[in-house]
Amino acid sequence: MSSSKVTLALVQMRCSAEPQENLAKALARVSEAADRGAQIICLQELFTSQYFCQIEDHKYFQLAEEIPGPSTDALCRLAKERGVVIVASLFEKRSAGLYHNTAAIIDADGTYLGKYRKMHIPDDPLYYEKFYFTPGDLGFRAWKTRYARIGVCVCWDQWYPESARLTALAGAQILFFPTAIGWHPGEKEQYGMRQHSSWETIQRSHAIANGCYVAVPNRVGHEAPDGGPGIEFWGQSFVADPSGQIVAKASVSDEEILLVEADLDALDTQRTHWPFFRDRRIDAYGDIQKRFID
Repeated sequence: MSSSKVTLALVQMRCSAEPQENLAKALARVSEAADRGAQIICLQELFTSQYFCQIEDHKYFQLAEEIPGPSTDALCRLAKERGVVIVASLFEKRSAGLYHNTAAIIDADGTYLGKYRKMHIPDDPLYYEKFYFTPGDLGFRAWKTRYARIGVCVCWDQWYPESARLTALAGAQILFFPTAIGWHPGEKEQYGMRQHSSWETIQRSHAIANGCYVAVPNRVGHEAPDGGPGIEFWGQSFVADPSGQIVAKASVSDEEILLVEADLDALDTQRTHWPFFRDRRIDAYGDIQKRFID
């Protein structure tokens, strides 16, 4: 008899400058999460490296790999061995000169189900992603896994209601947002508290508006590639339930595996009592495809 309950795990960790070291740590954390009962495990954004997008340097393209490729091969083997679903955010080399910020989705039998390519690419101080990544071209999707139907978007996508809505409309019961976000040293004192509050609030709103779980793994630690000012990643990975309540949150500075039991029956209850899908005026939304309504 199938259960409506599924245990999620978010892996919040520090990353070094050595990709193989980071991959080995991630594999160990996935195994630990499985030991603790996790069934769907999500790793943070670009977990095999430090967040290199703080600077624009062609040498970092050497970190990219094909998907499927070496990292997904290792994760597929582990998923099959432990019977867990894995969401893994990686730097994808699609072809010469064509790279993406991509999440791979692996089912509990070790099957590689597919990928999501990050759609919204930021270009802000210390977040120079447009230098490295081509915008995604696979759209917003959901995958049926052994334990739940899941959707995946990546970091900057989390600020866009359209991303969450379209992924939920594709059938996602749980929205995962692998993330790498933190404080700019020159902004933390003045803006840090409100920046974090905005980040948390927008994603809680996705859970409310779509009546689904939202799960957000973030990294921790201070990273300063090539001696720059660096970013202090704010951790605080969290899971919000379909009513937008935060049911679990990790610490600001510690490496952690955050485990949460999600009750998928709660989606139907929430959507029945707050019938946003029923009352959507799809006949009136044509202008959403415009950049701006003059």
